[in-house]
Amino acid sequence: MKTKIFTFITLCYISCGVYAQDDSETYTNGIDDRVITTAVPFLLISGDARASGLGDQGVATPVDAYSQQWNASKYAFAEKQSGIGVSYVPYLRELVTDINLGVLTYYNRLNERSAVAGSLRYFGQGEIELRDSPDQQPQIVEPNELGLDLSYALRLSERFSMAVTGRYIRSSLQIPTSTNDASAVNSFGVDISSFYQSEEIPYRDFDGRWRAGVSISNIGPKVKYDDAGSESFIPTNFKAGAGFDFILDADNTVGVYTEINKLLVPTPPELTYYSDGSGLTEESQQELDDYNNTSSFGAIFSSWGDAPDGLSEELKEITLSLGAEYWYRDSFSFRLGYFNESEVKGYRKYITMGAGFKYNITTIDVSYLFSTAKSVSNPLEGSLRFSLTFNFGEDYRER
Repeated sequence: MKTKIFTFITLCYISCGVYAQDDSETYTNGIDDRVITTAVPFLLISGDARASGLGDQGVATPVDAYSQQWNASKYAFAEKQSGIGVSYVPYLRELVTDINLGVLTYYNRLNERSAVAGSLRYFGQGEIELRDSPDQQPQIVEPNELGLDLSYALRLSERFSMAVTGRYIRSSLQIPTSTNDASAVNSFGVDISSFYQSEEIPYRDFDGRWRAGVSISNIGPKVKYDDAGSESFIPTNFKAGAGFDFILDADNTVGVYTEINKLLVPTPPELTYYSDGSGLTEESQQELDDYNNTSSFGAIFSSWGDAPDGLSEELKEITLSLGAEYWYRDSFSFRLGYFNESEVKGYRKYITMGAGFKYNITTIDVSYLFSTAKSVSNPLEGSLRFSLTFNFGEDYRER
């Protein structure tokens, strides 16, 4: 309980921003204070162990039951007619034991050209005791968030597919008081994705297959938790990736993959404050008003060039992940990945490892994360993530 309160207070303190004043007439926030934050960030947490073992990427990796989060257009290339996936992700495990992300997903390939899928993501944030005085009977609240998705994928050619996903989002985080009933926020998002998969290409010493994918996820309106608060962007996100499979022989395959991500959300402006404590300068107030008035749809385009420090800062807002996967006889797999984010835009840097075992219709995947950031701990460090997949039905052989 004390740990949760301390964590909550710390996060609030960080989110408010701390600025060092000097003896000049004004002072300005630095690039470290322009980290992009959004509402419902749980939508971006990797929800399956396979993608997690590859450095949290999946836009251009081979199709599996969990493609819903990464690139739903991959379902049109599924080699089994149907699949069900169940995944469990412990969160902040080094601090608490009751914050978890659970994912349930299902897909069905309707025919040679199309597929449908659905998934449920539930992010439970544990129990919190609320009391106005030490001797008061505590009120127990359980903040939580969920996303419910439906997708349709269609092959537009033999090697290329696209998909559209609709998402219902519910966020119940507001703490009830005597003046509000802490009603949940309800919203929606849309994903648009595409996927290319080549045929098996014979090279000199091996066969190979190319893959590429692009996705824009969580396109939707801003949300507001109460009438007095400001609107927040949901995490509209751009993903693009490519991969290549080295098919060494009938028993051994090595895949290598890379992916970039960028939030399509405005960068907070560079703000200048009067050092006497009277607030923002008029110019900065106007910039802040423009930022708050930016529409979620307009931000998809403007976010590529709105960073105060120009191109150099825009490039710092792009994350990179690299991954490799080895399969033996389509039964055992080993994975290695790396994720990198700029030190001034979140500082997520980590290595991931994973493994998988497939027997008949069942696949079990696990992954583990090692943070490489020097001064920032990762909320998933020390957590072993699990995924269980069942694939069944007719075979679709992709050549």
